[in-house]
Amino acid sequence: IEPQTKRLMLRLIQVKNYAVIDEVGLEFNPGLSVMTGETGAGKSIIVDALGLAIGDRADASAVRPGAERAEINVVFECDSDHPAISWLKDRGLDNEVSCFLRRIIYAEGRSRAFINNQPANQQDLREIGTLLVNIHGQATHHNLLRSSNQRTTLDYHGNHKKDSEKVADRFNAWQKLKCELDLKTKHRGDNEAKLELLNFQTQELKKLNLEEGEIELLTSEHSRLAHVDQLATALNKVLQGIYEGDEFSAHQFISTAHRTLEGLAQLDTSLSESAKQINEIEIELRETALELIRYRDNLEPNPQRLEWIENRLSIAKELATRHDIEPENLFRLCEDLESRINEIQVSCETLDELSKNVIEAEKLYFQLAEQLTQKRLLSAELLSQEVTDQMMELGLPHGSFRVLITKKTKEQADAHGLDQIEFQVVLNPGQKYGPLSKVASGGELSRVSLALEVVSAGAVGIPTLVFDEVDAGIGGGIAEIVGRRLSDVAHKSQVLCVTHLAQVASQGSHHFQIQKSTDGDTTRTNVLELDLNQRIEELSRMLGGVEITEKTRAHAAEMVQRAASPSN
Repeated sequence: IEPQTKRLMLRLIQVKNYAVIDEVGLEFNPGLSVMTGETGAGKSIIVDALGLAIGDRADASAVRPGAERAEINVVFECDSDHPAISWLKDRGLDNEVSCFLRRIIYAEGRSRAFINNQPANQQDLREIGTLLVNIHGQATHHNLLRSSNQRTTLDYHGNHKKDSEKVADRFNAWQKLKCELDLKTKHRGDNEAKLELLNFQTQELKKLNLEEGEIELLTSEHSRLAHVDQLATALNKVLQGIYEGDEFSAHQFISTAHRTLEGLAQLDTSLSESAKQINEIEIELRETALELIRYRDNLEPNPQRLEWIENRLSIAKELATRHDIEPENLFRLCEDLESRINEIQVSCETLDELSKNVIEAEKLYFQLAEQLTQKRLLSAELLSQEVTDQMMELGLPHGSFRVLITKKTKEQADAHGLDQIEFQVVLNPGQKYGPLSKVASGGELSRVSLALEVVSAGAVGIPTLVFDEVDAGIGGGIAEIVGRRLSDVAHKSQVLCVTHLAQVASQGSHHFQIQKSTDGDTTRTNVLELDLNQRIEELSRMLGGVEITEKTRAHAAEMVQRAASPSN
């Protein structure tokens, strides 16, 4: 019975001219898929090819002898909300809900990579690969060895997701305020210097106390006072010519002309209008002359006043030059400076308030982080015991697992809290606990990883799990337990397992046989998906060796039937 799964899985692998593979295509389904074959058939080649597709290092030896290049194509299907799809969208590589990876290795050693038919680099393959598949065994994609995934596993197991999200939110809020405070504090000294200068400049302007239009008036008055004698002399000449001349003046001439025209108008009325116009000119000339007389009579030298105006205009000109404006606009500058002073003062008040907010945000972050630490410590004990129990069932009787939580310094605090989380194991008597990342590779590491997957299946959201050598060094009842545990994990994630044990292979919901053939000159590896009868025959081979009896076949059939039983 296939488990109910979401659309999160490895759907297809196509391998061409890779190692001893001529051309092979495998379509996968949800659940547990097992791959078996005789020793030396190349059971791990498919896993190695998958590793290349997700960024493993490649060299020319990967290319099948005689071929120009090897090519691996892999298709994954994911839910639209899976992190892998978000990763693709962020880079403009999304293709609905699928991910197509392609790797080409040339015989001369270079390689090319593609993601959804767009050129990519090896690092891109590695990044997307960590979101899609987790390979346990000889390959290097041990996602559970990553510190970030170990933390995620612990938080998932302890149901701390919401708590960790709150801590992350508080940390980000704290850091945002802190950055703002640091930036404003950095400029505080500059602002204080600016404030001092602005206050000095404002006092200068207030002391001068210019009014609107005053510069224009002072300039005009200065010119008059500076040229009193010149103005008086010139005006006297003008007035002599137009009004004050004893013998002859313009006013006298106009006045005589007016009287003459009035007399002539008695003889010819058509001259009346001209007489009227001449009269108006006489009146205007007299009024203008009287105004000039008044102006002349008021012209008096005033050295003190002239000196005062010159001093005031000089100060205004100096200030205008200093502020790079016209003197006429100085009267507005004081208001502008006071506005800038107010802005700086408000900024200083804001800085004090911001400083208080930073302290409060920091306090809240550490409070929530400490609470998360206590919850993690409790769940770490439970996870340690559960994984240890699984390790013992999986053929590691002396194995022990623990979650080591050490506290970070205040400077090391981050969005994930105050805890440095490390998975550690003991595999043999007399050994000390060591990091999971440094335990022996191969079967032991695979079984520790399997124990973790069983306890925390789906914690890091990886759609496909691959186990290679998970059954190394075990057999009998332990092997059957390993198979059952793989089947359990396959209810939440798609699982691929390379195995040489019938007890493990019988648990698979899909069974692939790796076959090697030779014509004497070349060797080829092919993969065949087995039907029920072929499965029984393959399991019989794995159980009975060279000679396969009916009893062996019956045993194999029983294993398949028992594995398919709901009570298994």
